[in-house]
Amino acid sequence: MAHSVVMISGDGMSDHDLGETQLHLDGNGDGRRVLSLYDSGLVAVPPWIWKLTELESLNLSQNSLLEISGELAQLTRLRMLDLGHNTLHALPAAIGTLERLEYLYVSDNSLGTFPPGLLAGAKRLRYLGAADAGLTGLPDELGELVALEELRIQGNRIASLPASIGRLRNLRVLLLRGNRLTQVPPTLGELSELRHLDLRGNELDAIPAPLAQLGQLTHLDLRSNRLSRLPDWVTELPRLETLDARWNTIRAPERLLATLEARGCRVHL
Repeated sequence: MAHSVVMISGDGMSDHDLGETQLHLDGNGDGRRVLSLYDSGLVAVPPWIWKLTELESLNLSQNSLLEISGELAQLTRLRMLDLGHNTLHALPAAIGTLERLEYLYVSDNSLGTFPPGLLAGAKRLRYLGAADAGLTGLPDELGELVALEELRIQGNRIASLPASIGRLRNLRVLLLRGNRLTQVPPTLGELSELRHLDLRGNELDAIPAPLAQLGQLTHLDLRSNRLSRLPDWVTELPRLETLDARWNTIRAPERLLATLEARGCRVHL
């Protein structure tokens, strides 16, 4: 299974796409700032880990962990935490106390929800990966993640998004594929830095007009929804390079398609 973590350097994270950047460890890390126990057959976190207070990167993914102790709060220097591909049913609220955390990966668990306060405390978080994590919703405090650049929550059971998502003004990648959305909030149009929006495989029958304000958007994926038409405002997206709306019941006006294609936008219907 592909696994994504992030290289941490003295100057901060790489400027590359965070979701596709990999941390190549020398063995299991230096044991002081970087520690990887990836795929180590763990059913519980060894207590000695909570004494490694200088840790900046902790990888506990691909194990059989059922829970994470609140003692995680002792790792105040953590910038990268990977808990993906375990059997977690909840995340510790202690994550919300990790003020330096920039990367959080919790995909492929059975979480249901985020504990209250967990997201509100992660002011520096730039990447949140929670795909296939059993999420049924997102808290309003999602809007507190003002530094967030990538939000990958595809493959959950999310039926609605909080309006506060519009406060994520640094967000560049938003993956919502394979949820249960019947609508998206108009505040998505306030994501002024958004480049990639994936809404494939939901239950949308319309896309709100305020999304015409997404001036940096280059990729829009609307496949496998319940759309019967493309809104005229898609021609107002100045940087749009790819529009994919296959597997709907759309009959788009030739004028609209011609306008997009004349600008070099690839359209798939």
